Amino acid sequence: MLSTGALRAHLLAARLAGPVATSREESLRSYRLFAARDPRVLIGLDPEWTWQQRDLIELMADKCGVSADPKCVSGHDVIDPERTLAALDAFADRLAAVARRAAPVLIGTGHPHRLLGFYAALADALSAAGCVVLTPSQGHCVDITTRFGLRTYHLDYVRRVALVREPGTSRPGCATGAHTHSPLPVRIALAGAAEAGGTLPELVIGDHGWVCGAGQLGFEAIGLADTDDPALFVGEAEGRVSVVVPLDDAVRSDYYRPLTRYVLNRACLSQ
Repeated sequence: MLSTGALRAHLLAARLAGPVATSREESLRSYRLFAARDPRVLIGLDPEWTWQQRDLIELMADKCGVSADPKCVSGHDVIDPERTLAALDAFADRLAAVARRAAPVLIGTGHPHRLLGFYAALADALSAAGCVVLTPSQGHCVDITTRFGLRTYHLDYVRRVALVREPGTSRPGCATGAHTHSPLPVRIALAGAAEAGGTLPELVIGDHGWVCGAGQLGFEAIGLADTDDPALFVGEAEGRVSVVVPLDDAVRSDYYRPLTRYVLNRACLSQ
């Protein structure tokens, strides 16, 4: 069992928490765009409340531990490891609850190059506990607006974790995929699951649009988010997202392995 102290030390050493690679400038830009309700930053969430940039700075200071000073406009953002640890505990508790019911789940990521291994381990553990890990709408086209214009992707699953990839980039099922914040993949997956009275997930696990898109549609959702992804934390504050773990979501993939062990141990899902 990985101790809390050892995990805290790992979070800081790997820069998953503490001073992270995300810059204050990047985060403030995201807060400005969110306040303006830019869909690129809302990532599927339709906020009920009016959020100004100052409100978002205060929220992110509370949820992540970033500076609450609006005059702090440069340097690296800082995530409080204690907040990360507390959120990981809550995340694990939701996994344990769904495992006890052997309930169906849907798992997807917009960070397949970094987080696929983390989510795939959760999928394996939940499946072993009797949960059905859903893989609806495999191969369906997803048209996503990017900074390069409209791009068509395909929804695919690797080790039962959903991701999108550009057509022709690789064979289905291999571990490459595109980075995306879009909520469209989860909407298409959920629509596919609903067709013909199909099984719907009781929990959606992921990041970016997978969490916000599912939460906005009324599904319980939990996930990971960096300091420049305010939508997930707003969703949590407004009650549409159950748990958000604040951490750097773009470090080396192997740096997430201790988090996997910690979460599965706490959820009593270790194999």
